[in-house]
Amino acid sequence: MKIFVTGANGQLGHDVVEELQKRGHTAIGSDLTGDCPLDITDRAAVLRLLDEIKPDAVIHCAAWTAVDAAEDAENRDKVQAINGAGTRNIAEACRTLGCKMLYISTDYVFDGAGDAPWQPDCKAYAPLSVYGKTKLEGELAVSGLLEKYFIVRIAWVFGLHGNNFVRTMLRLGETHDTLRVVNDQIGTPTYTPDLSRLLADMIESDKYGYYHATNEGGYISWYDFACEIFRQAGKAVKVIPVSTAEYGLSKAARPMNSRLDKGKLAENGFTPLPDWRDALRRYLAQIG
Repeated sequence: MKIFVTGANGQLGHDVVEELQKRGHTAIGSDLTGDCPLDITDRAAVLRLLDEIKPDAVIHCAAWTAVDAAEDAENRDKVQAINGAGTRNIAEACRTLGCKMLYISTDYVFDGAGDAPWQPDCKAYAPLSVYGKTKLEGELAVSGLLEKYFIVRIAWVFGLHGNNFVRTMLRLGETHDTLRVVNDQIGTPTYTPDLSRLLADMIESDKYGYYHATNEGGYISWYDFACEIFRQAGKAVKVIPVSTAEYGLSKAARPMNSRLDKGKLAENGFTPLPDWRDALRRYLAQIG
């Protein structure tokens, strides 16, 4: 298959391109810079480039993901242009070509209320942040324009090719004996090489629809994640659990309940991701 991947310079997009190439697909990675530059907010450029390439499928990883910066007044139009209108541009091109599209979305499309895991086909959208609202706009564009689509919501992403919570904890652990980490936001980490294998499995199929994808291993807090990071890394850092209110600092409201139900994966024949602890072990081994 010929597969076009947006956001190929990012943490997930890089791994998706690599996984597709391993499988023998023609993977064309695009980003603002690189061998195949594209600004997804430029509708004419999107339609023109995809018409030239004529992919069999598009995996749309490109997004504005700086959640707090998205709240700044000077950034809001740009965030909407990327996550909302930019995703619509990609979906329009896919509709014109009649090709599949896989869109990466987020737990932030929900309000994070309660403690029940969110179901993939739940439509009780109530995003709390600019980031969440614009990612939902992208979801609605994809589902409204296309029939052959996958919408995959992920959470708590970490990988080799970008900044993430694990890197942040390890960096802070070099200069701090004690760290305060929130313990009332609950979810599950997602390791990008594991996720990339699942996304490749999906795009090779025609089992379209909404899915949730994080690593297995149960639901945890950021505090739990931090404790396991330092345990596996052999670092003697004391982690103190605090509430989101006590922690403060964040401009954007975070979902307290980021539990994503992933049962639909196995139901449709997809292999769930490995345990997040195993993913963390592999990640730490790779970064040394």
